[in-house]
Amino acid sequence: MLPFIEFWGIRISMYGVCVFLGIVFSGILIHLNTKKRRDFNYIQIMNIPLFCAAGAFIGAKLLYFITRLNIFLSAKAWENFLYSFTEACGGMVFYGGLFGGVLTAYIYCRLAKIDFNLYADIYAPVIPLFHAFGRIGCFMAGCCYGVESSWGVVYHNEYLAPPVNDVTRLPIQLIEACLNIIIMLILVLLDKKRLKKGSLLALYFIIYAVVRFADEFFRGDVIRGYFLFLSTSQWISIIALVIGIYMLLKRYVLNKDKYERRLPTGEVPNGYVYNRYAGAVLPDEIKEESRGE
Repeated sequence: MLPFIEFWGIRISMYGVCVFLGIVFSGILIHLNTKKRRDFNYIQIMNIPLFCAAGAFIGAKLLYFITRLNIFLSAKAWENFLYSFTEACGGMVFYGGLFGGVLTAYIYCRLAKIDFNLYADIYAPVIPLFHAFGRIGCFMAGCCYGVESSWGVVYHNEYLAPPVNDVTRLPIQLIEACLNIIIMLILVLLDKKRLKKGSLLALYFIIYAVVRFADEFFRGDVIRGYFLFLSTSQWISIIALVIGIYMLLKRYVLNKDKYERRLPTGEVPNGYVYNRYAGAVLPDEIKEESRGE
């Protein structure tokens, strides 16, 4: 559709532009959702995305490589190793990025000794918002396209994904982008209910798993591969659905006394003090800063 734009003679990827816009609007959403809260640390709210980005990138690349492993292991692959390796690592899979980012955030929070569930819920609405911009980028690039249909969009001269050219296809990328925005709005509204910590991430897993499972039936690309009668992403959707349901059961049925509800807006956690520059911190941290000055 519009994979690249020219700016002052420089060729810029529209997918990259969409990713950039996704980052900007994600930051705005975090600010709006947390500007009156006093239960988190400002430094951690900036550190976590940096580590998540690295984990998401590795996870997205790794899962794509796994789905293209047959190309890499084929007999002809060894005749042109560099080309085959580039082909096997040339894309990304969202689910790999999702689980890679969440796992990295969990490890970071454990090492930093901070509440993973608290920060998971802060970022839960951001995931579908950022993903929506990513899907718009897919639409611009011509990847992740929909099935042939009686209505939709027609690509011309699309060299990144030649099969999409001159065929009317369902704009499944834009449909999923809209559904992601709806998921984001649902999570933002539910956040006002002060659910038990970690519930928003669990609900995201459940809702998106259902959306993605259905979405896959309308995808026209088969690059992600199939196993038995379902696509790779549909099998992963089932796993995500089970994980989300289990997370909710732990919080409201199995270990309901273990998980606390989010503090009311403006309250500071017990044992912490609020610092206008750092957010919720331990009293000892304030003393250390004072000594450093």
